[in-house]
Amino acid sequence: MRFAARMQKLKKVWAITSPNKEKSQELSAALNISDILAQVLINRNITAIESAQQFLNPKLSDMIDPSLMPGIEKGVERVNQALANKEKITIYGDYDVDGITSTSILWHLFEMLGADVDYYIPHRIEEGYGLNPTSIKELAGSGTNLIITVDCGVTAIEEVALAKELGVDVVITDHHQMKAKLPDAAAIVHPLLDESYLGPYSAGAMVAFKLAWAVSNQYKRDKKLYPKLREFLLNATNFAAMGTIADVVSLVGENRSLTHYGLRAMPSSELPGIRALLSASGLEGKNLDSQSIAFGIAPMLNAAGRMGHARLAVELLTSDNDLKSIRIVEYLKQQNTKRRSTERKILKQANELITTHKLDHPDQKSIVLANENWHQGVVGIVASRVIDKYYRPTILFNTSNGTSVGSARSIEGFNILKAIEACAEHLIGFGGHAMAAGLQIETRKVADFSLAFEEYTRKNLCEKAAVSNLQIDGEYPIGQFDLKLVDQLDRLGPFGKANPKPVFATRGVRLVGRPKTVGAKGEHLQMTIKDSTASVRCIGFRMGNLEKKVQEADYFSVAYEPQVNTYNGASNVQFVLTDINFD
Repeated sequence: MRFAARMQKLKKVWAITSPNKEKSQELSAALNISDILAQVLINRNITAIESAQQFLNPKLSDMIDPSLMPGIEKGVERVNQALANKEKITIYGDYDVDGITSTSILWHLFEMLGADVDYYIPHRIEEGYGLNPTSIKELAGSGTNLIITVDCGVTAIEEVALAKELGVDVVITDHHQMKAKLPDAAAIVHPLLDESYLGPYSAGAMVAFKLAWAVSNQYKRDKKLYPKLREFLLNATNFAAMGTIADVVSLVGENRSLTHYGLRAMPSSELPGIRALLSASGLEGKNLDSQSIAFGIAPMLNAAGRMGHARLAVELLTSDNDLKSIRIVEYLKQQNTKRRSTERKILKQANELITTHKLDHPDQKSIVLANENWHQGVVGIVASRVIDKYYRPTILFNTSNGTSVGSARSIEGFNILKAIEACAEHLIGFGGHAMAAGLQIETRKVADFSLAFEEYTRKNLCEKAAVSNLQIDGEYPIGQFDLKLVDQLDRLGPFGKANPKPVFATRGVRLVGRPKTVGAKGEHLQMTIKDSTASVRCIGFRMGNLEKKVQEADYFSVAYEPQVNTYNGASNVQFVLTDINFD
């Protein structure tokens, strides 16, 4: 009975957008695009012809001028002072892709400008996120005059005060949620400092890129950037695109413009680290999209910080040596393989605990688990996998020596940072944003925190948020999707948060021939379906368990992302299934 109830809870609810035929035909005629592409634009609230043109043709010139980034004037002023006085600058980053790429952007700039520059990346497990007193004392003792934080620092009030006491200025560049009181820094560059700023959802790499751009603007001849600085900024879009995609910020507005250009420019990059990453990911010579970064490159860069020390990833992105870059990437590949193995092991254990403790019951609104054998660098990924299966706000803790360090992940519509803050009386510390957070607690208090977190979630998680909705851009027959249309739909990319891949539905389809399971463990489903207009091959990842059910059904409905599949030089439309409905 409990199993049946759980299955009902996890069923996706299809939310199919109603078509606006009049408006879609207007856009279609004006832009010479298909009605379906026009409807998808309308679904994304892009209804004006000029806005649609800009969205389909993103340019770097669409980006917001760096001078408008809140706090940047003071940041540039302090950087210029450091450059003029030959002060030692240390870039203080974070151990994820956003922090790694942000650090690399500023290091390349300051190295080019002849600065005395170094970088510092804290160890994920030994030091944790952000500034810490030990590292500040170490940097002050090594002669650092100016610390520039990237992707961290906006909540580090005590740490910035310590740096100031030791004679070290701090310029903060960050994008995380701010508190009412801000650190007493020489400058704070942050998109949320001004509510009127038009790019509030910047990644840390975007903020670092804007600072680099603003500093570069000080070096002009006849109102034009020096050629080397212009080349640097264009190369820096590679890093900023990686950080923006990996940090899962909204890919609209200037984030879209930046990632669009960065992805296009990356295959021709002359930076050894970029070339080595592309080669190791099997992406060399290919057109890149956001998935190339999210599933190909980002996991390798993240593996450095998750399984070892992220400084190695910065070494890769700042290296000018091909052989060294290749060796680093090979090591990162090994670390990523180790990470995947560790992730599978922890996920299996987490699922067993969820079943044992009946946390999969429909009345349970959150999942909180702790284990002393779980790798601290991997629990965040596993928390996301748990949400994929159970769709509940999830926190997983690694426990060691009486202290537990956790990673929290949320679902759309539930601010997990506010939930954690409401239970702060049980915690040593915490930080993050609405969808993801980190926290620390005495292990003996985990049970009490779990109860408090569940109580808060019960009161604040609305029923709509607790349902996994599948947003569908329209319902169409299979025959509508030819190569030309799928190519047009690709113009909506790069895809990501706030600009997902279009998903469509077709009802009443039938199976053609026998389906088959593929993959190492038969976890994926491959089949051909048809309706009255056409047939098409489909692949359903992690849908292998539905093989028998599709054979037994006379008719069923599918939701899918259409894509072009090229094999042996021939290209055909293929559907990547996102759901199968047998009702």
